[in-house]
Amino acid sequence: MSGALASFTPREIVGELDRYIVGQAKAKRAVAIALRNRWRRLQIAAELREEIVPKNIIMIGPTGVGKTEIARRLAKLAQAPFVKVEASKFTEVGYVGRDVDSIVRDLAEAAMQMVRTEQLVLVRARAAEQAEDRLVELLSVTTPGGARPQPVPIGPFLVSSGGAVTPPKVQARDAKDVRAQLRAGELDELTVEIEAQEAQNPLISVLGAQGLDGMEDKLKEMFGNLPGLGARRERRRVKVSEARRVLQDDEALKLLDMEQVKRDAVRRAEEAGIVFIDEIDKVAGQRSHSGPDVSREGVQRDLLPIVEGSTVSTKYGPVRTDHVLFIAAGAFHVSKVSDLIPELQGRFPIRVELHALGRADFVRILTEPQNALTRQYTALMGAEGVDLQFTTDAVLAIAEYAEEANRRAENIGARRLHTIMEALLEDLSFTAPERVERQVTVDGPDVRKVLAPLLADQDLSRFIL
Repeated sequence: MSGALASFTPREIVGELDRYIVGQAKAKRAVAIALRNRWRRLQIAAELREEIVPKNIIMIGPTGVGKTEIARRLAKLAQAPFVKVEASKFTEVGYVGRDVDSIVRDLAEAAMQMVRTEQLVLVRARAAEQAEDRLVELLSVTTPGGARPQPVPIGPFLVSSGGAVTPPKVQARDAKDVRAQLRAGELDELTVEIEAQEAQNPLISVLGAQGLDGMEDKLKEMFGNLPGLGARRERRRVKVSEARRVLQDDEALKLLDMEQVKRDAVRRAEEAGIVFIDEIDKVAGQRSHSGPDVSREGVQRDLLPIVEGSTVSTKYGPVRTDHVLFIAAGAFHVSKVSDLIPELQGRFPIRVELHALGRADFVRILTEPQNALTRQYTALMGAEGVDLQFTTDAVLAIAEYAEEANRRAENIGARRLHTIMEALLEDLSFTAPERVERQVTVDGPDVRKVLAPLLADQDLSRFIL
């Protein structure tokens, strides 16, 4: 974790965010400092390190200006577990809704997936060797006395009298020959029967999918050791090419020390986790003693212990949230940050305001980022063999219509560009596979021809743009 953070200064972090997000310099600086402070904290003495807590951030700005993307890209840059939740999905304890503890459980799950993936990469080579050994043994089955049983042909594969699958090409060859053929890919289309661990017990999967947080974990704990309900192995017939992948995954899991992986995942969640709480303004409001505000304030009070620092039980062990970085965001059109309960306000000492996007910002979003929309659509059409190009005046026209549509209807920020681009390229996307003309250039007049009628019709523009 520290290695990933140490490689970026705050200025470099902002530079990396600039590759994907246009503008919002204040927000980028705030998250860059917060991320660097994590590395700084790890460099000091242990007794003082525990006393330094993250300075949580609250972002204020309309939808579609980059709040979520900044947090998501920050987590990816830091190789940190990341969870995005919406405050409006939670309700006060006693009401029907999600439990705030599920935030930490989701964070632990994200950390577990991250650590397990990293560890699987480390054992991949050894797992591949062991999977190959299992395949060779399977494809060159012999009886205990060394004699090879007589196979009985049944379709594309052979089954020996002992029930083992013996492909016809290898039934008379030794393991060395089988290995050579296997590595050359000559046996990929043969069918074999393998045994591997089942990914998920169907009964627990069905029972745990009823929308109750933690139910699946509790079912596993209650019934996991009962016959037929715990982890089990299944036999299936697959092609050798697929068997190699399945056996490699199976061997890789065997090589992992899952207890150590769990410990590392908990530590990663505690020390590097980032939680993004969106729509925090939806649970803010003038405090009263009746009506829906009671539930809103209850949600804030339920969130408070998690943000302040508490210990939550997860299936991977207890997770402390003292050093988890919380980034909250909201439009705050109706309410204000000061409408949050004072205790929660105090846990978000850094406040940054993100500005609404205009025509100039849309032009930059369409062309500058590494994942610019024009590049995305050019790549999508390239998959159909169509060379799609946008002229400068086309980009200006798209930005102009996006700004106008946001002004006339709800301002949804950069998300309006997705709507505009889909309306503009709908015909091309539909006919691309059968087009004779392989080069398509979109210019300003093309944009106006398609979008001007939509924007002129006030009623229609509200539904289409």
